[in-house]
Amino acid sequence: MIQLDGDSLTLKQVAGAIFSGDKVKISDEARVKVNQSRAIIDSIVKQGRSVYGVTTGFGKFSDTVISPKDAEKLQLNLIRSHACAVGEPLPPDTVRTMLLLRANALAKGYSGITANALQLLIDMLNGGITPVIPSQGSLGASGDLAPLSHLALVLVGEGEALVQGERISGSEALRRGGLTPIRLRAKEGLALINGTQAMTAIGVMAYLEAGRLAALADGVAALTLEALRGITDVFAPGSHLVRPYPEQRLVAGRILDMLNGSALTTAQGEIRTQDAYSLRCIPQVHGAVRQVLAYVREKLLIEINSATDNPLVFPDTGEVVSGGNFHGQPIAFAMDFLGIGMAEIASISERRIERLVNPQLNDLPAFLSPDPGLQSGMMIAQYVAASLVSENKTLAHPSSVDSIPSSANQEDHVSMGTTAARHAALIVGNGYKVLAIEAICAAQAVEIRGAERLAPATRKLLGLIRSVVPPLTEDRSMSGDIERLVLSMKTQDWGMEGGF
Repeated sequence: MIQLDGDSLTLKQVAGAIFSGDKVKISDEARVKVNQSRAIIDSIVKQGRSVYGVTTGFGKFSDTVISPKDAEKLQLNLIRSHACAVGEPLPPDTVRTMLLLRANALAKGYSGITANALQLLIDMLNGGITPVIPSQGSLGASGDLAPLSHLALVLVGEGEALVQGERISGSEALRRGGLTPIRLRAKEGLALINGTQAMTAIGVMAYLEAGRLAALADGVAALTLEALRGITDVFAPGSHLVRPYPEQRLVAGRILDMLNGSALTTAQGEIRTQDAYSLRCIPQVHGAVRQVLAYVREKLLIEINSATDNPLVFPDTGEVVSGGNFHGQPIAFAMDFLGIGMAEIASISERRIERLVNPQLNDLPAFLSPDPGLQSGMMIAQYVAASLVSENKTLAHPSSVDSIPSSANQEDHVSMGTTAARHAALIVGNGYKVLAIEAICAAQAVEIRGAERLAPATRKLLGLIRSVVPPLTEDRSMSGDIERLVLSMKTQDWGMEGGF
């Protein structure tokens, strides 16, 4: 059981809740804080004080005073009017992560939500009720207003949700789960939607996949090194100790360990003096990507344990402060950085693919074809990798350098963090496809060399690849092979995840 207190949620716990079905509850201490902050909001309404989002309108309407008798109607209007996102729905795992992260943020006790509303979020997560949330429409400041509004609609018995894969109305979803819609009280609508949980949830999912991809890339690169009779001297500790990035040393050590016992790799000068950069510089490039991942991890851990709505309620002093914690700039930067890093994992992988298939760059059959000329072999697989890498270059353009004013210029600078997160996730997905193509090409090449000459670790890797993709004995459509290998890389134990 994962206890949410708003301060100590880990990425491992997120993965447990989303992928392993670990149940979630609110800690007793958090429940006390939630009730304390709610009491302050109730007092404000009773006194008729003017407080943003409680007894005023929103955005440019912040100076419009709302009668206390309309405080509840104000919140429902907010949710309905802001639920106008568009595009394909976010993946269910991402939406479930949004539920978890929003609940954890509210559990900090600075949002003024009622305990009942918070509990319904938890009950939906534990009960497998997943709101349908369109993926486009957030500016990444003022919170992820549009996507979070679609989440909040289900809490009031509106909108749509997935239950056991079936798309149904929000009211029916709650009914099937034995749950009752809430009636939003003062500030609750705003508390539910004013935060960064869409961009952060997308970012967490992308980060978890990216970490796995980085670890897998080391293994596939090692297999390619054997296929191309690569030089192992460059992975020895000496040169990496004099440029002491720990991530670079880690990758070099992993590659050397995986190649231990190989009869295919060579020593400097044995066949050639130097390898191309895409082989020789694997530790420097893969290591730098791990630095990116470490930065992203740090920001995500802070963000998933932050209060990111507005205004914030401070029970100790009774203050209600309008600030800007909803601004997604930290996550926007982190997601742009993640996209750039993972684009490079794919980029260097594609260059290794080229070296595997180009007969001018190796002594293997042209395009690893079983019958060069009559059969094209892996020729177009490299085209696909090149296309994906070029697409990544466009996606990696930083979203965080863009801003566009909204709400009649009241909200005049935004982060575009949700766009950055969506693009990063697409780049990671493309990276898996490129790496799968490299793995297929490397497997074909080492079998031409003689699989019995592989190192024990890479022989095991070849077996994993071959359990999904058979050797190419004659031309066939490779699309299904690539997609199946991507799925295996994402979901099966390849024994490399501990590398990051």
